[in-house]
Amino acid sequence: MSALNNLIVKVGRSVGGVVGTLYQAGRDSVDTVIRNVIPFMAFISFIIGLILTTGIGDWIAEGLKGSASTLPGLLAISVVCAIPLISPLLGPGAVIAQIVGTLLGVEIGKGNIPAQYSLPALFAINPQVGCDFIPVGLALGEAEPATVEVGVPAVLFSRLVTGPLSVVIAYFASFGLYSNN
Repeated sequence: MSALNNLIVKVGRSVGGVVGTLYQAGRDSVDTVIRNVIPFMAFISFIIGLILTTGIGDWIAEGLKGSASTLPGLLAISVVCAIPLISPLLGPGAVIAQIVGTLLGVEIGKGNIPAQYSLPALFAINPQVGCDFIPVGLALGEAEPATVEVGVPAVLFSRLVTGPLSVVIAYFASFGLYSNN
């Protein structure tokens, strides 16, 4: 009988340990969401509302639309969108990228911009992707303040290099993509 009791005790402890671990993980998850994710979502909602209400997205899109029909123009768009002080503001909700993408798509559809520029244009308007989430991601990972001080600028400046590079790669990858065969 004591072997049966020992077995029941071991199973009970094991199940209790698993349940306790899962319960603590749930508490930690809820705590992280309340402390980090919900404030970030509120901030993003504010930025999206500000961009849509002020019309700054439309203004930027109209200004960039003319540059999208050449590789140097697309590189310029990419550099502007990836500037470390601007990219975290352009990233939230990708509102500006959506507006610019829609305008460029319309212009490509009309034939004002050659179709082979659609792939490089996609990369040109999106080098800011992720730049708005870097501080939040580091906070979620409970990074040390020194890591945040180094990590955020490192990612922002790396996007300044990789953004235009991705445009050039997309430009060469789009050769023959839209042939009339």
